[in-house]
Amino acid sequence: MQTQPFQLLILLLENAGELVTREEICRQLWPADTFVDFEHSLAAAVNKAREALGDSADHHRYIETIPKRGYRFIGKIKPEPPVVIAVPHTKKSAELVPIPAPRASTNQIWLLALLTAAVVLAIAVFFFWPSRKPGNSQPIMAVPFTSYRGLETAPSISPDGSRIALSWDGATVQPSGAPAYDLYVKVIGSETLLRLTNRPSDWISSVWSPDGTQIAFMRVAGPDTGIYLIPALGGPERKLLATQTPYSLAAPISWSPDGKWIAYSDTANGRPGNTNFLLNVETLEAHELPHDSTCIHEGAPTFSHSGKQLALLCVHTTDNFEFFVADTEGNSKRSVATTHEFPTNIVWGAGDQSLIISRFLAEGPELDKIRMADKSLERIPIAVNGLWASTSPDGKKLAFSSLLVQSNIWRRDLLRPDAPPVQMYPSTMQQNEAQYSPDGHHVAFDSTRSGLWSVWMADLDGSNLVQISHERTAGFPRWSPDSQKIVFQVEDRDGSVSVYITNISDRVPRRLPIPFHRATFPEWSRDGKWIYFRTFESSRQQIYRSPAQGGEPTLIATADTIDQPVESSDGKTLYFRPTSGNIPLYMLALDRPGAAPQPVPNMPGIYSNQQWTVGPAGIYFTSQSAPRTVCFYDFATRKTREVFKADHDFSDGMSVSPDGGYLLYTQMDESNSDIMLVNNFR
Repeated sequence: MQTQPFQLLILLLENAGELVTREEICRQLWPADTFVDFEHSLAAAVNKAREALGDSADHHRYIETIPKRGYRFIGKIKPEPPVVIAVPHTKKSAELVPIPAPRASTNQIWLLALLTAAVVLAIAVFFFWPSRKPGNSQPIMAVPFTSYRGLETAPSISPDGSRIALSWDGATVQPSGAPAYDLYVKVIGSETLLRLTNRPSDWISSVWSPDGTQIAFMRVAGPDTGIYLIPALGGPERKLLATQTPYSLAAPISWSPDGKWIAYSDTANGRPGNTNFLLNVETLEAHELPHDSTCIHEGAPTFSHSGKQLALLCVHTTDNFEFFVADTEGNSKRSVATTHEFPTNIVWGAGDQSLIISRFLAEGPELDKIRMADKSLERIPIAVNGLWASTSPDGKKLAFSSLLVQSNIWRRDLLRPDAPPVQMYPSTMQQNEAQYSPDGHHVAFDSTRSGLWSVWMADLDGSNLVQISHERTAGFPRWSPDSQKIVFQVEDRDGSVSVYITNISDRVPRRLPIPFHRATFPEWSRDGKWIYFRTFESSRQQIYRSPAQGGEPTLIATADTIDQPVESSDGKTLYFRPTSGNIPLYMLALDRPGAAPQPVPNMPGIYSNQQWTVGPAGIYFTSQSAPRTVCFYDFATRKTREVFKADHDFSDGMSVSPDGGYLLYTQMDESNSDIMLVNNFR
């Protein structure tokens, strides 16, 4: 028997026939300075003691449970001097974090409807899940594991399946505006939360050691970025390796079942993009796995539960992601699936017979299962808005992060920036990308108010709300200069994205005939003759423009990553934002053939994608140094001034009214992610 179960049995024998309270047991077995989950530890000790005696909770012969009070030894014994084994005291090495109060809701009816829908979905999944076998009465359903304010993400299940490590920002942000993530551990079935780190970071991805005593994690935090190691019960962290990891999608790590290696990705030998490495846990020496020259990035190396295989991700282009399985040295690769959407991490399913991946689709993130037998890709319906999956070694537990965002469209008076903002087109669903029509009579935007992301149009006062797109996921609407047409993008389940144009008089969408699999961010030229768009057809992204009536596209610009293209009011300059590097915005002179893009002079950094818009006199944008602040860059003076501060974080879309008096923007009125747990996953 282990120490605590044995001491528990001694305590019960010393008080045979009498109640020993839970509080007394905890005082005797765990010193006052010991930080453990008493409920879980006590239950485990009782179970171990019963197991040693051949006893059970249902038909007890020796140890009786007195509900909510304690335990009593009821067997007949011949008293003998007890044997007590000394237990070393555990030093206080971590912080027990009180559970925060339940998050406040701005719309209780909406939350009730959401919970009701989740219950209905769980029931439907239970009865219609394809792999459900006759006679199996255990339902497959996802239940909340955390429900704190803020963002809880990147779960990692412990080897024994009893605990989950996770990243949580505590509903706070750093001075830069980035989330303030730290690493925590929570026991399944308990509300005790153990904080392991106290260094707010842009991102943390974690993985348990095979024996469950330590946790390795990748921290993304400027000069402190790298792989660290910390005891699972708390203690000082130790940096194993400095890396150049730029963001969360490049941060997944994996620990081999034999405990010898940590797999990760990083830059190597001055090559652009990431490649995969193995770090020797004992010597801290790293060696690069075989590099595939067809991949502009390689990442997410993940050991199988058996330790005999390694799953790998290859980014061929920003539109082509291929998943491989290889031996543990990255050789003998075989392809198992290809997708068109950005993935997060990879985990192995039960028996190493499948891979679980997450993808960012237009309608939201989802988890998918890749079956090794036939290389089929199947959506996991219970994982609503699922990201960052983790499975237990037996594959029976699945944890993932479920993202919930409620975004609304707001209007600000630019002539009176201190005046309170006005919410436009209220809805309990998500809404983005509001755009004034050039004649100032209408607003187009995208919304999930019909279920899927769709394009909508309304008058300025919110009346005459009309749905423009139907049946398929659509968004990013932009007006033609005459205010009679709207161009927007439509995404299909196969990952293709097409450009459509509709006339607001008949509202019949017509596809723009262009020879690209994914064409996004469509935008009109100021004279109405061209449609600009972004493509993913090579290792770099391109901006093309095509005649609005259809015709041969013309390449305009190429960069590693590109956001939406926008023409200046006079049609002489094209602006676009590279999402990598330190240049906030590029400008390309359209009236000078062969001109190269140039940085906008003296313009500060833009915080996020699609949070900028071009007006006649300058550019409105959210500041990288103050992400809840809208600033204005003046073309004439090349200076920037603050316009107003928002109460919440911004989301996608900004538009200035034709008279320059108002600004439409999207605000994330609620943004949370919780960890969900599936106990009978298959």
